[in-house]
Amino acid sequence: MSCIFKQYKWNSRVSSVLNKDVKTYGKKYIFDDSEETCWNSDQGSPQWIMVEFENEIELASFEIQFQGGFVGKDCRLEAGCDYQSLKPVEPFYPEDINSAQKFRLTDKVRAKTFKLLFGNSTDFFGRIIVYKMSFYS
Repeated sequence: MSCIFKQYKWNSRVSSVLNKDVKTYGKKYIFDDSEETCWNSDQGSPQWIMVEFENEIELASFEIQFQGGFVGKDCRLEAGCDYQSLKPVEPFYPEDINSAQKFRLTDKVRAKTFKLLFGNSTDFFGRIIVYKMSFYS
């Protein structure tokens, strides 16, 4: 099973970046396959990561690696044909650990836009830290 990000054209957006320091903590570091870099959100809830594909894709599962202590809580996946038509797909429940965690969807979802919404965080200030994320069909 190969990562969808390597097969299709896509773009990403995030809710915030710590101190607006995109050079150090920007969204590109979620997808750079480096264990040394990460996206670090600013404080406050909710936080989110959105991925918009050029064409509709089928999503069966996704993998995400947080930094322990800065893990999403009250999380859900949303999907739609664009960011204005997103609808909840299903909740997911990450553990407060450093390892990558894989989540299989109950049913595959076809859409162009996907959003991982983190309603809260294990961090008191609401910050989220993500080292990597992958989507699989």
